[in-house]
Amino acid sequence: MTQVEPPPVAPAPQEEQPQEPRQRRVLPRSPRQLLGAARGGIGRVLGSDAALGARRVVVRGARAVGPVLAPVTRFGWVALAITIAALVVGIALEWVELVTIAFAGAVLLLIAVVYVIGRTMYRIELDLAYTRVVVGERALGRIEIHSASSRPLMPATIEVPVGSAVAAFHLPRMQPRDVHEDVFAIPTSRRAVLRVGPVRSVKGDPLGLLRRQVRWTEPVELFVHPRTVQLDETAPGLIRDLEGITTRDLTNSDIAFHALRDYVAGDDRRYIHWKSSARTGQLMVRQFEQTRRSVLALGLSTNPDDYGHPDEFETAISVLGSLGLQAIRDEMDVVVRTSRRSLPAMNGKRLLDGLSGIDWSPRHERLIGLAATMGREHAGASVVMLHVGAGVDVATVRRATSLLPSQARILVLQSIVGTKARVQPLGTATLAQLPSLAELPRIVRAVSEQ
Repeated sequence: MTQVEPPPVAPAPQEEQPQEPRQRRVLPRSPRQLLGAARGGIGRVLGSDAALGARRVVVRGARAVGPVLAPVTRFGWVALAITIAALVVGIALEWVELVTIAFAGAVLLLIAVVYVIGRTMYRIELDLAYTRVVVGERALGRIEIHSASSRPLMPATIEVPVGSAVAAFHLPRMQPRDVHEDVFAIPTSRRAVLRVGPVRSVKGDPLGLLRRQVRWTEPVELFVHPRTVQLDETAPGLIRDLEGITTRDLTNSDIAFHALRDYVAGDDRRYIHWKSSARTGQLMVRQFEQTRRSVLALGLSTNPDDYGHPDEFETAISVLGSLGLQAIRDEMDVVVRTSRRSLPAMNGKRLLDGLSGIDWSPRHERLIGLAATMGREHAGASVVMLHVGAGVDVATVRRATSLLPSQARILVLQSIVGTKARVQPLGTATLAQLPSLAELPRIVRAVSEQ
């Protein structure tokens, strides 16, 4: 009997398991990433505590070895690498010449170590004749070196950084308690804030393989102020406002007369208006509008696009400094704003110190942005002066002055190389063009007479 085999049963479909997204392995590319990966590997192998201990050992080792390797110059590292490479290749290839080169390199490095080894003991004083000078004035510095060792000191080199330059002096062999003095001149051909110092002693070999330097003093700042001119005291009508700015706040005593009101017990009888009192039959007193102290706001554009020549920028700074000093002498409140920041103007010294460090940059705001900032920050100014160069046209000046406080007297001083000094009205403002700082007193007199 034939048996019929049952048809094969198809296997039940298995549910597909959701596959986890495959994480992409990112290889470290920078040294910092490599160091982080190495730390992670150490942590997985040794554990977090062991990895932390290994890290501390590495950091301590780097701190200990760092001062030892600090005197090695770039040329010294190259010489050391050549010496090691010549030694390894010479031994591997049995090349006597390379071994000889390696031996010579090792001898030179040992000789360099002899030059820089040893402790030096000095007491050095850095003194500047003046810490503030005007552009072009003579600035002198002096260093006085005392031997503070009980043994003779070998010759060395003394370096005094002055800005981006370095003044170097040869220090001869010094006996105990010897004193050596040097005087140096500091160039002041341009306005700047120079960092003088710190004074450091330098010991090195003739080939420049090693260079060991020790710092002995703190740096000192030298302010090279811009040139300024003295303005006539009889022509301050431009920058002095004796009556200040009147406000809508009423007071019983001030300068700006406003109205009359009935007498109240306690009022000062000096302000009784007798004619009105006789006409009305009751006492009447004067009432005034309160005035505020005059504020001179000085604005300087520090964007090079607003100037046609670097000399125009320096002239604008000198003009601003001259006007600011005159206002401070007149005991006015002065505020100074550049395209980047505000400058201190509590006194003449702080003002000129701030002007010494001003620099321009294409990233700074131009005249329009400067005017908008001043109009927002100094809305109560009574006089506003803007300083620009030949890179600004008349239309831009008009637009900038429209952003300034409406009650203020506005003057735009434009420094243009090779032009003739002139003053012209520009709506509610005044535009003054001058080629140099020497023309400023005449410009101020002309504006004051308008």
